Amino acid sequence: MRDGFRVEIPNRVRKEMRDLPDEILERILEVITALQVNPLPTGTKKLQDRSEYRIRVGDYRILYEVDFKTRVVEIVAVLHRRSAYR
Repeated sequence: MRDGFRVEIPNRVRKEMRDLPDEILERILEVITALQVNPLPTGTKKLQDRSEYRIRVGDYRILYEVDFKTRVVEIVAVLHRRSAYR
C-alpha cells in the first residue's frame, strides 16, 4: 500500500479492544481500517494541547496520532466517552 498510511495498534490497545461488545468492535475496526486511506476523515478533531486526534464511534472514542512524514497512524486508545479525556 504505497499511497496509504500504515496503522499501528499497540498490544495494550488490542487488549482493551478485546473487552468491547462485538458490534462496537466491528464498527471501530471499520473506522481504523479507513484511516489507512484517509487519516483525517470528516468528524475528526485535533485535541487541544495534545498531539492526538479523536474520532467518535457511537459512545466510544478512538484517540490516535498521525505522522505524515512516515505515513503512520498510531492508535493511542479506544475508550468509552466517559473516560476518553482523563
